[in-house]
Amino acid sequence: MLTEFITWTANPALYDGFIEIRWYGLFFAIGFIVGYNMMERMFRHEQVNLKWLDSLFIYVVIATVLGARLGHCLFYAWDYYSQHPLEILKVWEGGLASHGGAIGIIIAIWLYSRRVTHRNMLWTFDRLVVPVALVAALIRTGNLMNHEIYGHVTTLPWGFRFIQNLSEWMKGAAPIFTEPSHPTQIYEALCYLLLFGLLLYMYWKRNAEEREGLIFGTFLIGIFLPRFCIEFIKNNQEVFEETMLLNMGQLLSIPFVIAGVWLVIRALSRPRVPIKFAKEKKK
Repeated sequence: MLTEFITWTANPALYDGFIEIRWYGLFFAIGFIVGYNMMERMFRHEQVNLKWLDSLFIYVVIATVLGARLGHCLFYAWDYYSQHPLEILKVWEGGLASHGGAIGIIIAIWLYSRRVTHRNMLWTFDRLVVPVALVAALIRTGNLMNHEIYGHVTTLPWGFRFIQNLSEWMKGAAPIFTEPSHPTQIYEALCYLLLFGLLLYMYWKRNAEEREGLIFGTFLIGIFLPRFCIEFIKNNQEVFEETMLLNMGQLLSIPFVIAGVWLVIRALSRPRVPIKFAKEKKK
């Protein structure tokens, strides 16, 4: 019998004045700022042209927003958006898909590699995904603040009661709470934080970037395998998923996990390629 639970009453809006500032948007912005600074440190460490970083930032920001929005519209609600195409532009109303964001970034890095660095895409990915893991954790924390993407009902003592009538509650109505549910946003955020720590260790302590694709492959496994598993206790995002053996999030995760395993095996089966200035890490 359930004796304990957590009633979650966090307000999604950090500031609700002339301009509304939401925690989700703030975490998103913090992630990009911190990520930029981390990438700058990597570029300086390897004495890479810093102008490349400015271009990379633009490519990634645009690709993340467009990819995540289009991913949501195409993968989860195409029946609606195909009939209301102008609604796709209303990003501020919510509806972003991480798999779409991942696809968008892959396309952007392909263009970036051809037009800017003229290097293999894996060179960029092996560095970029280190801060991206942190961004993923921050985004899931934003989902927690938004009372969204939570899991099935649970009797575990850390079950969260989320506010169902969030928009009405923010306007002054009495809250209507869910039954205690798995805080799957926290589960995912913790997995991504652990992955972030692992990738930092691989880059700064193990020179893993000398094995092309190893860091990127580890990232793909570390992001999408936990996502696949946690989906089993997460509420489906759309009605059509109720009749599916695996939901859309799981189906979209499988190719990324397979790609990650292949990249790790490929990287470990090839000799290291020493990178100039990498020895400075040991000072």
